[in-house]
Amino acid sequence: MLRQALLVDEAGEETDLYQALGVDRSASKAEIKKAYHKAALSSHPDKVAADERPSAEIKFKAVSRAYEILYDDDKRHLYDTHGMSAFDPSNGHGHGEEVDLNDILQQMFGMGGGAPPGFGQRSGPRQARKGKDEEQTYEVTLEELYRGKTAKFTSTKNVVCGQCKGSGGKDKAKAQQCAACQGKGVKIGLRSVGPGLVTQETMTCGSCKGLGKTFKEKDRCRRCKGNRVTVEKKVLEIYVPRGAKDGDRIVLEGEGDQLPDQEPGDIIFIISEAKHNTFTRAGADLLASLDVTLAESLTGFSRVVLKHLDGRGIHIKEPQGHVLEPGQVLKVPGEGMPYKKSDAKGDLYLVAKVQFPESGWLQDEASIRRLRELLPKPTKAIDADTVDEVDVEEAADLDDVRPFTYHVRHMADIDGR
Repeated sequence: MLRQALLVDEAGEETDLYQALGVDRSASKAEIKKAYHKAALSSHPDKVAADERPSAEIKFKAVSRAYEILYDDDKRHLYDTHGMSAFDPSNGHGHGEEVDLNDILQQMFGMGGGAPPGFGQRSGPRQARKGKDEEQTYEVTLEELYRGKTAKFTSTKNVVCGQCKGSGGKDKAKAQQCAACQGKGVKIGLRSVGPGLVTQETMTCGSCKGLGKTFKEKDRCRRCKGNRVTVEKKVLEIYVPRGAKDGDRIVLEGEGDQLPDQEPGDIIFIISEAKHNTFTRAGADLLASLDVTLAESLTGFSRVVLKHLDGRGIHIKEPQGHVLEPGQVLKVPGEGMPYKKSDAKGDLYLVAKVQFPESGWLQDEASIRRLRELLPKPTKAIDADTVDEVDVEEAADLDDVRPFTYHVRHMADIDGR
């Protein structure tokens, strides 16, 4: 019995549970768990030679029982107070039941559907765990993020068979141990890793799909054919709130694939904000170009300058005589993106982009003369002893002469102060 294996060692003397795990009596739960993982992996019967398996099994069950008691606060208190007698059924205590190796591995690794490579499949009751989440990218336009959006889609997923309740067999039918894996749920195979080199690999048994047991064909559920789940379609709805941004996650809880004895995972949509032709987003603020003519930049204007994300026209009035310089930024408060769960909005920033006329647009001498009279006069002429008249190339690019680029921009910053 397991109780005897825990109470005595190979010499017939009682074994201290703390010594079995190699920890102090003051060890924390994290230290106990770490020591248990190490001891369980090194003493598992599947990891030793055939002639060492009987003693390895005793040791493995001993460290597993030690972990079961010492990791539980109530059981640890009983052990510290009364020793192993507190778990002896003959004394009236109900803590001396034998422990299944695979149940211990299940608690150790948290793997409900299949044990870790090289270990047997878990049998007996297991704690429900959550299935794998399904993530996918969902592209949304800036207009949809501004207004909010609701969309419906059809999801095809696995659901637990309603006829057999996820057992895979007919009512009162009994499953048998899988002959292919001897009930372990996994098989050992060889895989090539290079010329003349192979390695052992643990694979899920294809016959029982990792369960360690199967039903005869005549005993299988007629609806799911023994697969325990069926495929169904369901219409789901996704809601993108106003003000959502790139990278936000929208979670449909419990709408992932179902498996027996586990909580279904979630379907998670990760928002991807599509590039917009007019606006650039920065948090709750929006940035756009304000295209104006040279005449408008010098004399002012009053007109709709752009269409907003909800279709409204944004009207700007620049007073006469107010000069709008290239690159100047205008701020429109409260016309940015909405904040989530709020009526407040960010701001809209408009960067002036002056459209100059093409060369040669004005040829009439009289018109040129009148324009010169209207525009500000040139600055005072620069005096020099020697003056050279030079030719210029109008298609030059500062990027071709990189050392000067910083200087030109730096001087422009100084002039703008």
